[in-house]
Formats: sequence, structure tokens, C-alpha cells
Amino acid sequence: MCLGMFMAILDIQVVATSLPAIQEALGISRDAMSWIQTAYLIAEITAIPLTGWLTRVLTLRWLFAAAIALFTFASIGCAASGSFAGLILFRVCQGFAGGVLIPAVFSAVFLLFPLRLHPAATTLAGVVAVLAPTVGPAAGGWITDSWSWHWLFLINVAPGLLAATATPLLLPQEQMNLAEFSNLDRFSLALLAIALAALELGLKQAPQDGWLSFEPLLLFATSLAAGWIFVKRTLKAAHPLVELTTLSARAFAIGCALSFCLGVGLFGSVYLMPVFLAYVRRHDAFEIGTIMLVTGVAQLAAAPVAGFLESRRDPRKLSALGFALFAAGLGLSAWQGRTADFDEMFWPQVLRGVAIMFCLLPPTQLALGALTPAQVPDASGLFNLMRNLGGAIGIAAIDTILYGRSVGHGEALRDRLIAGDVSAAKAIGLDVQLFLHPPPDVTQATIEAYVRPMVERAAFAMSVNEAWAMLAGVALTALGLVWFWGKTQET
Repeated sequence: MCLGMFMAILDIQVVATSLPAIQEALGISRDAMSWIQTAYLIAEITAIPLTGWLTRVLTLRWLFAAAIALFTFASIGCAASGSFAGLILFRVCQGFAGGVLIPAVFSAVFLLFPLRLHPAATTLAGVVAVLAPTVGPAAGGWITDSWSWHWLFLINVAPGLLAATATPLLLPQEQMNLAEFSNLDRFSLALLAIALAALELGLKQAPQDGWLSFEPLLLFATSLAAGWIFVKRTLKAAHPLVELTTLSARAFAIGCALSFCLGVGLFGSVYLMPVFLAYVRRHDAFEIGTIMLVTGVAQLAAAPVAGFLESRRDPRKLSALGFALFAAGLGLSAWQGRTADFDEMFWPQVLRGVAIMFCLLPPTQLALGALTPAQVPDASGLFNLMRNLGGAIGIAAIDTILYGRSVGHGEALRDRLIAGDVSAAKAIGLDVQLFLHPPPDVTQATIEAYVRPMVERAAFAMSVNEAWAMLAGVALTALGLVWFWGKTQET
């Protein structure tokens, strides 16, 4: 099951690094290119909360087997696509199947294993869930450079067939409840899909168009209205599509909030590092992935320690340690200069890699460990949904900072250069002697053309640092939630 989940999560990252190659091969416009990822993410985020209902209908055994089979089939379809429309169709199928796989694995931790093995099983699932985004950029760049973009999808086939064949033989046999299909609230299903899809699209549009522009506001209003009706209808339903009453348990609700904060920092950092390394440092996909492997190695090293301590120490204290380290690792990156590279990024990555395991494993145990087996599938869907929503909102916030602040920083640097500020010349990497004594035969237009890219990169690097600071603030908010949790438990 973890193998199938790994392929589903990895698929998002390997495709992201190779979008230009796919765009060129299929003749896709730059504006439409992002839909290759957006289609996957919308389908995935819609499927995640449905996992509980699908588990009740198909059982965990056949749900997982069907999902991994669909994911494998859709991967073959993506590789064989000769048009943009065909690729988008198969990406939707991939995303829906991948969205089911992730919460199904976390459900299996608490449904298939005795209590004494929960820490080990949670550690294995957690390592797979957070390692895939880290190794994805390196894997995607290497695959595209070494073979072709088709293999970004074809690498899923062999593991997918193995998982689809093995899981029906290994998972326990239970009776399917196909009668649940007759109780399906189709209107609630439509509302859920509309609410999550509109939110995802709004978060995609808002940073470029402005959060108060018409289209994002319309999408957010649609999401809010559909979500509100869905919640009211679901709470009154005899056969709810998603069991929302689980959120009334304080431990689970706070665990979901921590999962949201982790999603902001985890997906935000995985997004922000390649953006900086590509635009400011001019690294290619493979070089970026190699630098980011530090986080993955740190995660692997920390995983057995976190798993060992999880069953022996108070999960709240371990969660507090995790988010404190996470905030420190994110905060250190907020001070990096425009020339930062592997050495400057090493220790912040180590801190984040160690912290992520403590931010994921203890909150997962706290959120899902005390629930009944009947509650776990729905709860796992909600818990994982919150992490994905955190990632979507975090990336939108990062883009807002990058788009909104870079222009202002650039204008401030230009004003300082015009005023003869030597420190501004040093800040953008301009030779001081060349700045103070420009060649007499060079025109002002030539000087501006030479300096402009340097100003833009320096301004962008300053905005990246502000985005890192925002992510650190979210991690500190999570630390405050853990402290509040401890205080309420003492009371």
C-alpha cells in the first residue's frame, strides 16, 4: 500500500519539474500548461474526503486495489496522450485515484495493526508521505533528461501492477456493502466537488489577478456557499457522505489544525526552494533536486527516532518539539542571501527534515489513535484533506508575496542605485568600481539593460525571504496550538 501511495505523491512532483518538456512536445500554451497539475490536484482534493464512504462501500481491500489499478491505467493513458485534452482527462483519473490512496494507507495503520505496532506502521506511512515530495524534483529532472517525458508516467506501471496484484491477496477479506450506493447523496457529492474545485481554482488565480478581483472573489464565494450548504446538509443526513461529527472530538480537531499547518510548511518549502534555485541561482531541475535531497536524508534519519519516541513520550511534547524545530528551519532560510546555495541551505534543510517527522507522526497518532475503527476511514480522509488544503493555501500565499512584493523591492533598489548607494550595488551583485566609474562610452540604455536582471533577481530573493518568514510564522502558530492543547488537557 505504501508503494502505491509513494507513486501517487511522487507523480505530482516529477511532473512539476518537467512541465516545459511536456508543453513543447504537445504544443501547449504557457497559460494552459499549469492545468496539467491543476487538473490532478482538483481531482485529488475532491477524492480525499470521499475515502471513508468508498471504504464502507467497497471495503479497504477492494477500494485500494481499484484505486491503484485506475492510477496505473491512467498513467499509461497520460504517457500515450497525443493531445492536451487527452492528457487532462487521464490526469483527472490519476488525481482521483491518487487522492484515495493516501488516506487509505493511513486508515490501514489503525485498522490492520495492533496498538503496539501503530508507531512502526505510522512511521513507515509517514516517511513515504513526506519523502516523495523531496525526491520528486531530482527524479523528474533525471527522468526527463535521461529518457523522455513519457517515462514520468510509465515509471508508475510496474509498481502499480505489483500493488494492484498483491493488495487483494494481503488485505483482509470483508463483505462489500454495495447497497450503500442507493444511499449516495448525489447533491452533497456535487456540492463537495464544487466547493473544493472552486477553492483550488480561486487559490490558483488570486495571486496573479489579485485577491479582490472579480474572478477569484466569485470562485471563493461559490466555494463558501457550496461548502456551507454541504456541511448543513451532511450534519442532518441519515447516511452522510462524510462523517463530519468526528470533528467534535477535541484531539481530532486540533490534530487536523496541526495537519493544516504542516501542509503549509511542507508543501510551501518544497515549492519555494525550486523557485529560488531556478530563478535566482539558475540551476536546472536535476541540480535543484540534488540540493533538496538533504531534506529527504534528514527525514529518513529522523524517522526511526521519531517512531521510537512516539510510543514512549507524550505526543504533545513531541509535536511541540517538531513544530519548534520546523519554525527554526523555516526561519533560518528567511535570512539567506541571493547567493545562497547548497552550503547555506544545508542546516535549515536538516532542521526541517528532522522536524517534519515529529510534526507528522505524533499528531497523526493523537488525531486518529483514539477513534473507533468505524470512524477511522472518514477521519483519515479529513486529516489528509487538511494537509493538502494547507499546502494549496500556503502556495497561494507564497505566490502572493512573490508577485506582490518583488516589484516594490525592485523599485526601492533602483531608487537607491540612482541615488548612488554603494550598498545597493553590493546587494544586487554589481561590481562597486563599475558602479562608481562606469565606462564613458557606454550608453544609459545599455547600463539599464545590464543592471535590470540583477535588480530583479535581488528583489525576488528578498521576496522569497519574506515568504520563508511567513511559513515560519505558521509553524509557530502550530506550536501555539500544541501549547493550548496541553493547557486545556491540564484543565
